[in-house]
Amino acid sequence: MARFLVRNLVSMGTTMLLVSALLFLLLEVAGGDITVRLLGVFASPEQRDSLRRQLGLDAPAWQRYLDWLVGSDWRARPLSAYPLVTTSNPQSGEAEWWADVAGVLTRWRLVDGELTAIQRAADGTESTAPAKTVWQRAPDGSEIFWGVDTRNNLVQWERGSDLEVLVLSEAGVRSERGGPQHYIPLRKGIVRGDAGMSLQSNRPVSATIFSRAANSLILAGAAFLLVMPLALFCGVLAGVHEGKALDRLVSITGLGFTATPEFVIGIFLILIFGIWLRWLPATALFLTGDAILRDPKILVLPILTLMAAEFGYVARIARASMAEVMQTPYIRTAFLKGLPRQRVIFRHALRNALLAPVTVIMLQVNWLIGGVIVVEVLFGIPGLGSYIYDAAIFGDFNAVAAAAMLTVSIAVLTRLAGDLLYLYLNPRIRFA
Repeated sequence: MARFLVRNLVSMGTTMLLVSALLFLLLEVAGGDITVRLLGVFASPEQRDSLRRQLGLDAPAWQRYLDWLVGSDWRARPLSAYPLVTTSNPQSGEAEWWADVAGVLTRWRLVDGELTAIQRAADGTESTAPAKTVWQRAPDGSEIFWGVDTRNNLVQWERGSDLEVLVLSEAGVRSERGGPQHYIPLRKGIVRGDAGMSLQSNRPVSATIFSRAANSLILAGAAFLLVMPLALFCGVLAGVHEGKALDRLVSITGLGFTATPEFVIGIFLILIFGIWLRWLPATALFLTGDAILRDPKILVLPILTLMAAEFGYVARIARASMAEVMQTPYIRTAFLKGLPRQRVIFRHALRNALLAPVTVIMLQVNWLIGGVIVVEVLFGIPGLGSYIYDAAIFGDFNAVAAAAMLTVSIAVLTRLAGDLLYLYLNPRIRFA
C-alpha cells in the first residue's frame, strides 16, 4: 500500500510539472502581445516596450517560467538593499511586498527626480518622507538604487535618468520621466500559492480565483452528490432487469439527457420553473460573496441542469457494466447453487460492476469543476469556468495559467481517489 501511494504521488508530481511546462509553452506561443490589448492598437512601439518591461516580459522565457513556478523573490533578494517581506493590505487583505528598513515597512516612489519613502506604521497608516541616502555607485559610474515600488515590483532607479515610462491607473495611461530602468515583478510562485497579478483586474490572482473556484465547487459538489448515487442506482437496476420495461425506461431517458446540450436543458428549466411557474429564480444573482448561503434557491436550476447532463452518461455506463457482469459464468453458477438473488447481486455482482462506472465518475469530477462554463454563463454564476473563459478572452495569462493548474490538480487528485477506490473494489490491483 505504501509503495502504491508513493508511486502515485511521484507520478502526480511529474504529471503536474510536465503539464505546467506545456501550459507555459502554449501560452507563450499562442498568447499574443498582451500590451496591444492593454494599450490599444495605436500605441507606439516605445510605449509597448515600456509596458512589456513593467510586466517582466523582457526576461527570457525560461526565466519567466521559473518565476511563475517557484517565484521571483529568490533572484530579487540579492539585488535589494533591504530584506523583502510580504504583508496584508489593511483595506483589501491582499498580500503586498515591502522592504524592511530597520523594522519599518518601506516602499519608494520617484517624485521630481528625488526618491520619496512611503512608510507603513504598525496600525496600517502610511506616511511619506524624503528617502535617506540610498544611491549606490554602479560599475559604469551611474548612481542606482534597487527598491520596492508601489506596484509590487523590485525596480532599479537611476539617478538623473530621463527614461520615459508608462503608468497604468484607473484614470488611464500617462507618461512619466525618470522611471525605473529594470523591473522584477515580485511573486512567490504558483507552488507557494502566488500566481502573480491579474492583468484584467490588477489584483493578485489568488485573491480572485479561490472565491470563484469555491462557487464552482459548491455547484459541482452538490450536483455530484445528488446525481451519482441516483445514476448508479438506476443504471444497476436497469442492468439487473436487462430487456424489461424498467431497462427501456432508464436507457431511453439516459440517452435523451445525454443527447440534449446543457444550454437547452437549462433554457427549458428556466422557462418552466423560473418564468411560467415562478417557483425558482431564473438567474443566479450574486450581490455578495455569500449569496449562495443567503439564498440557496439560486442553485437549484443550475444543479438540475448539471444533473440531467450527467445522469444519462453515468447511468448507461453502470447499466452496461451490470448487464455484462450478470452474464458471467460465476454469477450463473451462484444462481444454480441456489443462492438468493439479492445476495448474488449485492455480494458478488455489484462490486465488479462498479469498476467501469468508477472510472467514468472520476473523470466527470474534473469536468464538473472546470467545464461548466455553459451552465455558469447561462445562469450568471461567477465560477471557475466563466473565470477561465473571461481570462482567456482578455489574454490574462497569469489567471489562465493559475486556473488551468487548479483544474489539473483536481484531475490528478481525483485520479488518485479513483485508484484508491479500485483498491477497495478489487484488492488484486494492489499487487499489479
